[in-house]
Amino acid sequence: MSAKAMCPAYQALESIEYKASPSVLILADEPAGEQWRWAARSAGCRVIDVVPVEEAAARLDRQVAADAVLLDCGEHSGLDDLLDRLAEAAGRGRFSSVVATPMGLVDRVAARAWLPDIEQLCEPTQGERVAAIRLTATARPLRLHDVNKAQATVRLQQLSEEVGRIANVLAALSEDEAAAAAMAAVGGAPSLEGERLDSGFIRSIIRARRLREHFFKGEMFSDPAWDMLLDLMAARVERQRVAVSSLCIAAAVPPTTALRWIKTLCDQGLFVRVADPEDGRRVFIELAPETAAMMEAYLKSAQRIAHLIV
Repeated sequence: MSAKAMCPAYQALESIEYKASPSVLILADEPAGEQWRWAARSAGCRVIDVVPVEEAAARLDRQVAADAVLLDCGEHSGLDDLLDRLAEAAGRGRFSSVVATPMGLVDRVAARAWLPDIEQLCEPTQGERVAAIRLTATARPLRLHDVNKAQATVRLQQLSEEVGRIANVLAALSEDEAAAAAMAAVGGAPSLEGERLDSGFIRSIIRARRLREHFFKGEMFSDPAWDMLLDLMAARVERQRVAVSSLCIAAAVPPTTALRWIKTLCDQGLFVRVADPEDGRRVFIELAPETAAMMEAYLKSAQRIAHLIV
């Protein structure tokens, strides 16, 4: 081996990757930091650094550029300033972020994670980490390169099957003519005005849906959008507020999947976010007025033709 190759400085230079790979900064304590490092490399990204959460704010101040920042909140509760920094950076288009939390911190992060450039995960699997990094880091245009036509389709190619399913459901919900015909077939909304919608009826539907899981595999009937619609409608009748974490439980799917549905349904205008008047760091989720009207008409119609519908 030559003297040049044995030189530490030369070896250090050789280890630097001058690639077009998206760059990511990881803010996480160990052992989560190594799990994120592995996920980032599996996603085809270059890891800038892995920094403990306690040092994250100072590291962000020194960071000149990055395609994405990956934050694993762990059990830290004093993260408001750090989350605000990520939200501000996303709003200004500086970089995208992936924020992973335990269930206990879902509501705190959800108040800021509605921005398009922030992907929220909850107790993610390694596969979910890799998918989120690919979606977030590679969605940004690569710097100092000519525009490649393939880049326009990268985001679509990396969407999972479940996200495609969300799009199909939303497209079906937008077919107003079909919805109007269905309403007419069961008597239409006007004739239902005098009928009372009972929250107990809605809760019975939810309990019956959960009962199926005692006899069949739960994934056979996975329908988080409908489960959340039912839960929010019952809460509306009961005049109760629903936090993001509570709605994740009602969705009866892994929390990260539920968060993705909630964000998409909010973006499409079916759900609305309402700030907690007593705690600005938390948001509640409600049905949009039009969605609530459709649910009310449907459930009142259902009461006329069946005692219980699942």
